[in-house]
Amino acid sequence: MTLRITRFTLLILCFALQPFSIGLAAGEKLMVALLPKSKGNAYFLSCKAGAEKAARELGINLLFDGPVDSNAAKQNEIVENWITLGVDAIAVAAENKEGISTALRKARKQGIQVITYDADALADARSFFVNQATPQGIAHALMDEAARLCQGTGEFAIISASLTAANQREWQKHIELRLAEKYPSMKLVAVRPCDDLKDKAQSEATALMSAHPNLKLLMAICSPGVPGAAEAVKQAGKVGRIKVIGLGLPNENRRYVKEGVTESVILWNTEDLGYLTVQAAVALAEGKLKVGMKRFVAGKLGEFSIEGDNILLGKPFLFNKDNIDRFDF
Repeated sequence: MTLRITRFTLLILCFALQPFSIGLAAGEKLMVALLPKSKGNAYFLSCKAGAEKAARELGINLLFDGPVDSNAAKQNEIVENWITLGVDAIAVAAENKEGISTALRKARKQGIQVITYDADALADARSFFVNQATPQGIAHALMDEAARLCQGTGEFAIISASLTAANQREWQKHIELRLAEKYPSMKLVAVRPCDDLKDKAQSEATALMSAHPNLKLLMAICSPGVPGAAEAVKQAGKVGRIKVIGLGLPNENRRYVKEGVTESVILWNTEDLGYLTVQAAVALAEGKLKVGMKRFVAGKLGEFSIEGDNILLGKPFLFNKDNIDRFDF
């Protein structure tokens, strides 16, 4: 049996098991595999929607799979399965930067092109990182908004997805640097992980408010954390007394923003992130995206800058009561 037939057969099985895969078609089509941190997270479902648009435009097969929750070991297992399947390209949002890199290096040795998006792996484990925004840009937007709302003074706490996720750690580092540099009268009193779960974020926020009676602001740096923190503040009857901000999706936070529980949500267009990631993965697999390039044209989204090995989506955007109804994702 030829490699093409084997791969086609495997794709049929994969399609049967994964109803979210894009269009099963001829074996010669490129196959791109997209790995989120957790496949049920609305953030990554929005990325998936953009990835599907790119896949349809490009006429390629798209596989989408990931852990049910944040699970670095499960990510490694999925990558190993995709190596066996013989996909053309893998795009990964890394839960554990070091942990996933061994599997990604193995994929590259097998001739599979590898890029990362949302959260990077080690540089030698992939060719490019599709960067939604620079860590400094994200951290500065969050910390500056927190300081504005707290008038530059008081206690705040951070709710993260996990203590191991590469992007969470990088954002937190730059938040702390910005805090030390510009806001000496503010104090970060705690960082609590919520495992990318809204209910756990709510319980962690409740615990933080209890442990720190002078808390002025909760900053969530993962998408489920923002509505979770907002619900905790609402249930505690502390709307207005404790501000809520964070990185999240407009649709998940619209109600809380319009009710005045959440002051602002900072993010980027997640559908565009998924779209750009698949466009880059396909271009890399076809030899059209190469090291040293300074610009990359991604279909209908147009041209993007490349800084080193980072393809930059753009700057963070602030959603608030004045503009949130203009967005639907």
